[in-house]
Amino acid sequence: MLTAVRQRLTYSNVIATMALFLALGGVAVAAGLPKNSVGPKQLKRGAVTAAKIRKQAVTTAKLANGAVTIGKLGPNSVGPNNIGNGAITTPKLGPSSVIASTIKNSVITTNKLNNEAVTAPKLGKEAVATAKLDNEAVTTAKLGKESVTTAKLNKEVGPLLGTLKSGQTLSGVFDMGAASETVRGASSFQFPLAKSPGISPTDILKFGQSNANCPGVGSGEETPQAAPGRLCVYVRLENGLENLTLDTVNRLGFGLAAIFTAANKNNEVSGMWAVTAP
Repeated sequence: MLTAVRQRLTYSNVIATMALFLALGGVAVAAGLPKNSVGPKQLKRGAVTAAKIRKQAVTTAKLANGAVTIGKLGPNSVGPNNIGNGAITTPKLGPSSVIASTIKNSVITTNKLNNEAVTAPKLGKEAVATAKLDNEAVTTAKLGKESVTTAKLNKEVGPLLGTLKSGQTLSGVFDMGAASETVRGASSFQFPLAKSPGISPTDILKFGQSNANCPGVGSGEETPQAAPGRLCVYVRLENGLENLTLDTVNRLGFGLAAIFTAANKNNEVSGMWAVTAP
């Protein structure tokens, strides 16, 4: 029988039988691999592809420190909830990253500004209003030349130059005396008027008298008054006076002419005057 088997053995039969044996043995080995028997050394490079990774298989613990770089982040992948408190520091801000539209209203307070941080070109028109200035904040040194004009003066302040302002009143005194029957005198206004004041013979009054043009000399008898555009004369003391008239009235001043009843060394007349600019 052995001889019969040997007679049937050929090279091709032997090779076919060995191939069948190896094939069946490989299947048995593959089917019978124990757990954890395939490690990194048994895997070819590139053997584990994205399709072979199960969903949620890569967790935080599986990532090495520094493994996720900027180039691996997708658009909008880092949101506000992924940033820790205080994580964004000054060195992490890029140039021009903080612009006006990203700053909340009222965020920049006084203590955030350096001294002299706000310069003149940074002030808007009408930014510095009266309410923003401290009392006595504007000093003489801060006033420009010719910045204070007549129009800027309070109406209670007399004019420094130019004509008497409308509604303002000038006043003064007069005193005339001579031994002759006739004497003349004159008074100049401290500031010229824009035009000559109106006059009337009835506007020469005694103390205590008044009319529509001449309201009187005031309660203290030292504040003679006149209506706007009028000149008033108030006689306080007279001796031997027969008549007193206004003469040569213009925007610079006026003249007075006194006539006495007789030549007498005691002849005199005195009083006050007032003129108000129209």
